[in-house]
Amino acid sequence: MRKIDILVLLCFVLIGLGCKDDPGGSGPIDPTNNDSALPYIEITSDVSIENEPKVPGRMMAYENGEVVFSSRIGIEYRGSTSFRLSDKRSYGIETWDENNMDESKSVLGFPEEEDWILLGHVFRESEGRIFDPTLMRNHIGYELYRSMGNYASRSQFVELSVNGDFVGTYVFMEKLKRDNDRIDIARLDETDTDAESITGGYILKIDKTSGGDVAPNEPLEYYENNWEDDAHYNADISFRSKYGVDGSTLDFEAFRPPYHPDQFKETYFLYEYPRSDRITDQQKAYIQQYMEEFETALLTDDLSSNERTYTDYVDLSSFVDYFILNELVSNVDAYRLSTYLFKDRGEKLNIGPVWDLNIGYNAQGRIPSTDWIVNYNDYVPGDPWLVPFWWDRLFEDQVFIDLLKQRWSQLRASTLSPTTVESLVRETANYLVDNGAIERNYERWSGIEVNYQSEVDAMVNYLKDRISWMDDEISSL
Repeated sequence: MRKIDILVLLCFVLIGLGCKDDPGGSGPIDPTNNDSALPYIEITSDVSIENEPKVPGRMMAYENGEVVFSSRIGIEYRGSTSFRLSDKRSYGIETWDENNMDESKSVLGFPEEEDWILLGHVFRESEGRIFDPTLMRNHIGYELYRSMGNYASRSQFVELSVNGDFVGTYVFMEKLKRDNDRIDIARLDETDTDAESITGGYILKIDKTSGGDVAPNEPLEYYENNWEDDAHYNADISFRSKYGVDGSTLDFEAFRPPYHPDQFKETYFLYEYPRSDRITDQQKAYIQQYMEEFETALLTDDLSSNERTYTDYVDLSSFVDYFILNELVSNVDAYRLSTYLFKDRGEKLNIGPVWDLNIGYNAQGRIPSTDWIVNYNDYVPGDPWLVPFWWDRLFEDQVFIDLLKQRWSQLRASTLSPTTVESLVRETANYLVDNGAIERNYERWSGIEVNYQSEVDAMVNYLKDRISWMDDEISSL
């Protein structure tokens, strides 16, 4: 672990974390006397926060010492693996009315919605664990993906206190969901069963299962060690691909116990929208058949000919952009976890938005920096979650390769030029440092040494090297 060399100003706190400090200095800040450009959020819950369900509380947001938002909320812890691994917990938020009913509201200038996330970086001093010491990996990746012309979760750095405990710097962000200002697809209700309506919209996810989905309303302690629930697929929440990750037809039954010997061969699609408790049997049948027809076409098309049928099912440009961003940031979870797919009414299947980039930027150590993340299976063949066969087939298709080359050339001249990317990283880092947010965060979460400037430099150098490497690799395809 690199040493974090942060200037620590002494602030001896006699009672918890309640001391006031100069707004630009170390320690927690007084939100009513604060010159920091970062918004400050205070959350109080009526009862102890649980993993599931959300409990009532209130959220106040301050900017420049003034209250800019106040609302009843529902709050819960979020995350499965990250929840178990970190002392700095993330939160799921719903904005509520005064009767504790869901109500869409604009927060910090974001479009009105009711579902939000407060994302903290994974940190556990006792085990020397820290994911993303820059605090920027998700934010930078989302900004780049959005600048490519795609939707990505809007995000804003904030400082946060929960029930009087200052918990450092977080990313306030949109939860991915169907919405005109988020994943903009048609609403699909239980009554939508005619031939046209049933074609969309759908959101699927390739991911682990969540403890809250397969074992809801358990005591908080349960979720701290429920590893089996990561792979507890069932027909209510998911369906399995007909094909294994190598493209062969699977010859064993689906929904076997977690971590069974053949799990690494499987790809499951989780129902994200409509939710598993609302999607109808007819809608399930439609999207299952659509995915099977797409995968079969991709496997059986003669890619040496001029005819393609798999492109009747997918928006290939979305696959190109998804590939470019995830490869640029070396997102080791891409393709096989935290992978969203959506299909609008009457439209083709899209992949995206990108999500969960905190162990990217060549920080994962599983794949050499001089290979594609999409080749994950070659390096970690025993992982329970592997990359679907789709990407091997796409790289056999000159149509996909040509589209990738054209798009990369276009982006390299603008959005993904080394100068543009470096400016985004350094300006973001300077914003956090100049406003004291990094110093305060690492005073709150201390014990693992971080040289923040070195981490920022490493991030910049990695991205510039990766762009150069992708230049050579894509041109040689």
